[in-house]
Amino acid sequence: MKKTKNPKKIKAIAVAQATKESCCSATSVWSWTIYVYWFIILFFIAATFYILGRSHEFLHPSTQNVIITEEALIQPADYVNSAKEKLQIGNVDDAISDLDTAIDGNATSGAYALRGEAYMQIGNYQKALEDFDSAIEKDSMNAVAFYDRALLNARLENYDAALNDVNNALAAQSMKPSESLSMRDLYAKRGQLNLWLKNWQGAVADYTNSLARAEGTVSADVYAERAEAYTALGDYENAVNDYTTAVRVISEQIQAAPNQDEREKQSSNAMSYFEKSAALNFKMGNNDAARNDLESAFALAVALDDNDSADRIQKLLSDLD
Repeated sequence: MKKTKNPKKIKAIAVAQATKESCCSATSVWSWTIYVYWFIILFFIAATFYILGRSHEFLHPSTQNVIITEEALIQPADYVNSAKEKLQIGNVDDAISDLDTAIDGNATSGAYALRGEAYMQIGNYQKALEDFDSAIEKDSMNAVAFYDRALLNARLENYDAALNDVNNALAAQSMKPSESLSMRDLYAKRGQLNLWLKNWQGAVADYTNSLARAEGTVSADVYAERAEAYTALGDYENAVNDYTTAVRVISEQIQAAPNQDEREKQSSNAMSYFEKSAALNFKMGNNDAARNDLESAFALAVALDDNDSADRIQKLLSDLD
């Protein structure tokens, strides 16, 4: 007898098969969707690393193929130091070339001042002035630049401008001292400018301030120039004292002179100071002191083989008899 199939069971089997097929189809669709998502995510991750890598390479380029030369390692300060050494031996042109390189490399104010000094040495005053102006523009407290410009203006006989620069140099030096300058020299230079401008009292005050400073070396010229100011003021006694001191300073320093030419120059100065002192002593009626001064001047003239001066001084001695 043929067994009849149960309709309910058949329906249940059909439903189960349909459900299984539906699940398999859903699983297949879900799997592909996940793969697509992961592919997109991985793509963006890779792209991000690529972009970051390129950015790092741009900001920090590889040095594997970069050749670093010795010249590239030289800093502006090295060129400035090289220029200083060359200026000391008189190699001005090469010193200027070094300073050109230093300034092109954004050197400090000091490089401009030093190049200005070099231009002054070769008589190119216009370029020197431009460099001093640039140095001061870069650093308004550069005492050396003000002093250098004062020397240049004095050489050009622009005494008022020079005096203004020395005043600025004194102010800058007091606030931002430079080892290459001394207050003694700055006061002496201002005293000299006041002397040339016939500000006798100002000259005396500045020379006195210069001599009172502890730093630096005492110069016989400062005593002699203060004597000139005293003479202009009619203070002959102090003038004679200063000429006497100037000669004493020369006698103490002459053996340390670097060469014979310098020793002869100092001796000639001493001879001149003796003559000036003699003239003042004669005005004050100190004839014996005047004679002693003239005899000392005559001895120096003979030692220097300065026949013209010896003859002139000998005549003055004869007039005292």
